[in-house]
Amino acid sequence: MEYLKIIAFTHKHIDLKALGKLVICEQTLDDRLRNIQSELGVKEIFYIGTCNRVEFVFTSAHHLDKAFITRFLTVLNMGLPEEYMDKFVENVVVFEQLAAFNHLLRTSCSLESLVVGEKEILAQVRKAYEACRIGGFTADYMRMIMNRVVKTAKEVYTHTNISKNPVSVVSLAYRKLRDLKIVANSRLLIIGAGETNKNIAQYLKKHKYSNFSVFNRTIENAEVLAKELNGTAYPLSELENFNQGFDVIITCTGATEPIITKEIYTKLLNGETGKKIIVDLAIPNDTAPEVVAEFPIHFIEVESLKEIARKNIQERYDELVNAEHIIEENIKEFELVLRQRKIEIAMSSVPQKIKEIKHTAINGVFAEEINGLDENSRLVLEKVMNYMEKKCISIPMVMAKEILVKNS
Repeated sequence: MEYLKIIAFTHKHIDLKALGKLVICEQTLDDRLRNIQSELGVKEIFYIGTCNRVEFVFTSAHHLDKAFITRFLTVLNMGLPEEYMDKFVENVVVFEQLAAFNHLLRTSCSLESLVVGEKEILAQVRKAYEACRIGGFTADYMRMIMNRVVKTAKEVYTHTNISKNPVSVVSLAYRKLRDLKIVANSRLLIIGAGETNKNIAQYLKKHKYSNFSVFNRTIENAEVLAKELNGTAYPLSELENFNQGFDVIITCTGATEPIITKEIYTKLLNGETGKKIIVDLAIPNDTAPEVVAEFPIHFIEVESLKEIARKNIQERYDELVNAEHIIEENIKEFELVLRQRKIEIAMSSVPQKIKEIKHTAINGVFAEEINGLDENSRLVLEKVMNYMEKKCISIPMVMAKEILVKNS
């Protein structure tokens, strides 16, 4: 794990509104990561962006000092004002080698989450990795890392009670929404058809809410969610033209700029003056600050859920200890797996070399003698050679692994 590195910006050190400025939209992610690889000598990399963290997991020989972090953010080219650049550099958390692996495991097991025990983080990490794998930004090393991450997280969720009576940002948001006692026929606008909104919409459907209008940049995804909710689907571009009024807006998109601007919100009100509810679980927020400041609104956002989340950590302290023990055991096991993989890679040329020796023996050194054999003798010799080839390929590998295990 000599070259494994993580640059992390999280809710523990940076307020969520500022953190939103580091969120990378899907359309520009490949180009930004490609620039990091080419300009900073990074071999493998993937990006994790959730409602309370932005992290970069990568391999590099560089030490993660202040100069490297500054260069990293500069190459990302996020258009950060100087004061934000300084803020991020001062509040970044970096992990290298074993500490980086430990952090990735803890994160995927939800030990580092705003709400300890929620399972969404594992799915988010896997999805983030998969997107970068498909984009060609990861290779064999990250594949092994992620296999161990998934194995460890499943063991933690299976063998501890850390996710018993699961609490998540979505469930906390729904509890706050429920406390406002919205009526069953409330008009609900769902903006964004991703996992977060799907989850909170299911809570609402379960409790007999039925008046849904779903907006999404990709209309097909809006239609899928709207069908589940017996609602109506609209492209996001039609939000500003929606004139049927609303009582509750639930929004969570990957947009890097506010979707609910003052102008659009005024149009959505359609002349109504009563106090509305906005549940905004996006980072950065989908709701423009002036909307919150200038209109009568019950505003529920991730930042407001922090205190409830802190209590959740206290309640699950004993399970944290059990989870950390599982993580420690997996780290020990993985160190051996990595060494075995290094042996496999180092000996990967053995099969080809043995095949070449066999070919030379049959077609060169002993060609005359073999050609003088009868058909049955040649078949027997071929069987013997094939058997020896397999054994000569497997024995060195098996012996090397056995020696490695004995010396561990």
